[in-house]
Amino acid sequence: MTEQELFELAIGARGRSYAPYSGFTVGAALLCTDGTVFTGSNIENASYPMGMCAERTAIFKAASEGKRSFCMIAVAGGPAGSGRTACCPPCGACRQVMREFAGPDFIILFSDGGGGFAKRTLKELLPDDFGPESLS
Repeated sequence: MTEQELFELAIGARGRSYAPYSGFTVGAALLCTDGTVFTGSNIENASYPMGMCAERTAIFKAASEGKRSFCMIAVAGGPAGSGRTACCPPCGACRQVMREFAGPDFIILFSDGGGGFAKRTLKELLPDDFGPESLS
């Protein structure tokens, strides 16, 4: 799967967001090393801390299906009802969850605010990380 194809799946997942409070919809598409793709969208809640980001939704869906090896995730976000995307890098909590299942070379594609996407590694977005091996 190409980076562009994965990003398009993230844009599609954005349409399934539930964001009545912020009006900011986000979709994610997670590529597993075996080629399987899991999508997720942000889900808000009237009790704000109880919501869930699109990235973690996709990762938790994959993990709940027994997948533990991921190579890339695409994230697309922007104002609800708009075809345009805003700059949308993953939040800190999502970066930490990514680190649980992926190493420093894990690729993250995210909306760049100009209609395309930026590309970073997890190491670039989460330097001096804390992962499972840190507990040894």
